[in-house]
This record gives sequence, C-alpha cells and structure tokens, in this order.
Amino acid sequence: MNVSFRPRGWHYRGYLPHFDGGQIAQTVTFRLADSLPEKVLAQWELELVHMKTREADIERRKRIENYLDRGMGSAWMAAPQIGRVVENALLYFDGVRYKMPARVVMPNHVHALLIPLEPFPLEDIIHSWKSFTAKEANRILKRTGRFWQAEYFDRYIRDGKHYLAAVDYIEQNPVKAGLCHTPEEWPFSSARIRALEYAGRMPALPE
Repeated sequence: MNVSFRPRGWHYRGYLPHFDGGQIAQTVTFRLADSLPEKVLAQWELELVHMKTREADIERRKRIENYLDRGMGSAWMAAPQIGRVVENALLYFDGVRYKMPARVVMPNHVHALLIPLEPFPLEDIIHSWKSFTAKEANRILKRTGRFWQAEYFDRYIRDGKHYLAAVDYIEQNPVKAGLCHTPEEWPFSSARIRALEYAGRMPALPE
C-alpha cells in the first residue's frame, strides 16, 4: 500500500486509460479473466484504430460492457458462495479506505462507485479486492490460475447529474442483463441493501 497520497492523474495500464484523482467519486468495472476472449478484443482494436482516442475509448467501453452483460465465460459469481465472497470484500473496508455509495456483483464482472479516502489510491484499493477474492474464490472452487482480468475500467464523476446516472446504471445492470425484474431482487447489490434498510429490515449477516 502506498503511504503517500499523490493522485497520478491520467495514466495507462495496458490498453485502457485510467484516472487517479485522489478523493473524488469514480466508477470502476473489473471482470473475470475468461469473460471476454482476447480474439474479440483484438478484432475490436482493429475496428477502432481509425477513431480518435476519446471516441475509441468510449466505443470500447460500450462494447465491453454490452458483451459482459451476456454473462459469457465461467461466470463464477453466479454461484452465491462466490458472489458473497466478492460482495463481502467490497464492503469490508467501506468507510475506512473508501466510501462506496453503489455497487453490484454480476456473474462475470463488478461495477462500483467509490470515493477513495486518504491515503489509499484507487489502484491499490482495486488490487486489494482482486487479490483477496481471487485467492478465496480459487480455494472454494478448488482451482488454480488467473481469476480476474488484469485491466479494469475507471471513470471519474463530473457532477451531480453524472453521479445519479452512475448509481442508476450500476444498480440497474442486473435488470438490463435480464437477470431480475427490479434492482432490489439482485442479491449482491447496494439497491437490495438500501431496500431492506428502508423497509426496516436488517440484511442477513454475511456467511
């Protein structure tokens, strides 16, 4: 963990641009290693090569998120035990290393809206989530090998309107993917916890 809190601003890890803005709200998306074939990504890169950088980044993100919603690959988080491992990891340092107003654990990817707290950079937070959950999930599944894709998406929140749109996008993702009828039905989502709290019911303790 970095002890100095110096936001890096824009930088690249692999083919995706990242923005480390310190204590500002950002959305992040990370996915399972086998959720999107490399040959599909390679074909997209050929198709996007003539586009301007920003336009290509937007189109790439759109294609990847639409593909992920199809639930391709092993989709390990569809198993409640694995989904719970990832959900609990996201919640463990909420309020300590970051504030996380919205999140959803999908069968093959994760969306979260978070605000890093000093002195914890976004990159380190995501690495911590992925490192712990990969080891625990592989142990439960009795498998070895890469669990998460190394890259991730992040996008900083511009204003209040963008913030509300981000929360809605995250919590509506299971509905958009055809996994449930309302956001509150999905078991691993901030929408479900908020609905339970509103109804005066405490959510079940994590196992």
